[in-house]
Amino acid sequence: MTGTTTSTGPRTMTRGLTFLFAVAAGAAVGNLYWAQPLLGTIAADLHAPPGTAGWLITATQLGYAAGILLFVPLGDRLDRRRLIPVMLLCAAAALVLCAVAPSIAFLLVAITLLGLTTVSGQILTPLAGDLADDAHRGRTVGTVASGIVVGILTSRTIAGLVADLAGWRAIYLAAAVITVLSAALLHRAVPVLEPKTRIAYPALIASVAAVVVKFPSVRWTLALAATGFAAFTMFWTALTFLLSSPPFGYPTWIIGLFGLAGLAGAAAAQRAGRLHDRGLSLPATGVAWVVILLAFVVAAFARHSVILVVVAVLLLDAALQAVNILNQTRLFALSHEARSRLNTAYVTGIFLGGAAGSAAATVLWNVGGWTAVTVAGMALSCLALLIWALGRRGPLLPAASESAG
Repeated sequence: MTGTTTSTGPRTMTRGLTFLFAVAAGAAVGNLYWAQPLLGTIAADLHAPPGTAGWLITATQLGYAAGILLFVPLGDRLDRRRLIPVMLLCAAAALVLCAVAPSIAFLLVAITLLGLTTVSGQILTPLAGDLADDAHRGRTVGTVASGIVVGILTSRTIAGLVADLAGWRAIYLAAAVITVLSAALLHRAVPVLEPKTRIAYPALIASVAAVVVKFPSVRWTLALAATGFAAFTMFWTALTFLLSSPPFGYPTWIIGLFGLAGLAGAAAAQRAGRLHDRGLSLPATGVAWVVILLAFVVAAFARHSVILVVVAVLLLDAALQAVNILNQTRLFALSHEARSRLNTAYVTGIFLGGAAGSAAATVLWNVGGWTAVTVAGMALSCLALLIWALGRRGPLLPAASESAG
């Protein structure tokens, strides 16, 4: 049974608190990607085969998926002023374990624990939706979601630069310090919040599936989100192959700098949430997918042009970030009581799409190189536009009185 309550603290999101949420969420998600550009360095230091080191990324992602499912729904059941700092401190402990790992086996366990615990960003996003007023919810959620994308896009560059200066272990120690600081700041800044539901934990986890079944718009949004993240990871995985091979032949640290172009695109999309606030969420989503299609068309001609690569990155990241913000804001409008569970379903869906996109990039590159990847991206974009066109004709938002509790 669901019991809806109100916060005992002020129900408001100031600009300062929104910025803190965005930075903390981005730092938390960034923890998933520190190892990606450092696999060769880590393997050499721990005397492990490069293929074994490659499992570090898989282990982190599997741990993250489990953490999303097991811990994010607790945001609807526990006081998030306590839950978020506890998760951050657990992640900090895992980061320290990564930094002191004496072997690749130890690091695999530690980095799995890091993925499992660094889920606070996915608790902060629906919390921002709870604390924001109705008129500014889209803008607030958009800012926090943009912080997550910034964390994803800059973590690889930061990891490469720090590792060059102080070794790969330094990035994990620095991240641990930042995570502890985030825990302290958020414990002071987040108001005391009573639970939104009293249902037992097993039923809470089961109710994640229930909210997907209850709202047709959730399934529609999840389909768009999974398709979008599949396109995103497919593009970025294959881009590493493209830039490291002729005619470019760039070293790892230069490839990492292309994330900064993606960062500019994500920043351009930060205001997408305001389109939702103005009632333009559905048409804006369709326009964004047309831009994604255009990005893959441009990318198809970028095989020998770094300028066209940068243009494609800007278009793709701006449009996909806009889609992500609009998707999440629509979901959070469905139910106050179930926002954390809706976010659990959402992030799990995009994680599955992203895993499929990353795997597809490797297969497509081996089959047909960059051309095969960009054609697949165009096909995914057309599929998403078809899903959008069919779904937008139905009632996408329930009556205001409905709840997913």
